[in-house]
Amino acid sequence: MATSAKIDNPLSNYALGYTNAEHERLIRQAALIAPITERFFCEAGIGPGQRVLDLGSGLGDISMAAAKLVGPSGRVVGIERDANSIRRAIRRVADAGFCNITFLQTDVKDISGGEPFDAVVGRFILMFLSNPLSVLNAVSRLVTPGGVLAFQEPTWVPMLAMAKRLPLWSQLLGAIHKTFLRSGVNPEMGLDLYRHFQEIGLPAPTMHVDMLLGANVDLISIFSDLLSSVRPLAQQYKVPLNELGDFDTLAERIRAEIASASTVVGFVPIVSAWSRILEN
Repeated sequence: MATSAKIDNPLSNYALGYTNAEHERLIRQAALIAPITERFFCEAGIGPGQRVLDLGSGLGDISMAAAKLVGPSGRVVGIERDANSIRRAIRRVADAGFCNITFLQTDVKDISGGEPFDAVVGRFILMFLSNPLSVLNAVSRLVTPGGVLAFQEPTWVPMLAMAKRLPLWSQLLGAIHKTFLRSGVNPEMGLDLYRHFQEIGLPAPTMHVDMLLGANVDLISIFSDLLSSVRPLAQQYKVPLNELGDFDTLAERIRAEIASASTVVGFVPIVSAWSRILEN
């Protein structure tokens, strides 16, 4: 059975960029939240022998999570626009010993041919798209009846509310949040999944939210380094950063602030949503 997809509005420019520093940050972030994603994929029914499409595969972390579940008899296809990200993903996949993952440098609108997928998955990708509804509608056509769409996206509101008692941490998150909003990124895409899934004709998705808590510098540095990645956009959209001081010491100063308050901070809440393609 041939499959095809056509999207009028392709993927937008990626707000975080493709620097080596951002790649390293993404790898650390992926390791931190890997258990949440793996549990979610199991819940959504991704399993042995299935064919899975990873939307916006980046450095390959989601593809590898899916590949563990589908096993040698299954297949994962990751699609990514950035050639450098694909080259690094291929090396990482090989180093991890996976033989059931391939990557394509393409936009979703250009996928065609081959057998349909049993699942389309993605994490923190729809939030960066100019028309996520169009993308969801297109990829849903690539899934066999009875297959699933399974996405994880953020909701920043709870994290921002929780951060208010810590001035420096709150300023850091606020600067990133403002940059996202002014550049067209949707930090509340997680909650929008409920509406979007139904707008493309799927049943209301099964959903839950997970929020990691911690006080270690590794968690904190994911966000201080994220601010470094979006700094050019912050400057472009005139988001004030001066009050944050020296970027090189920002993570350590925030860790000291958290320690002084004898508390923890939260990683961005991850909304997981999956729904099954209706049988004909």
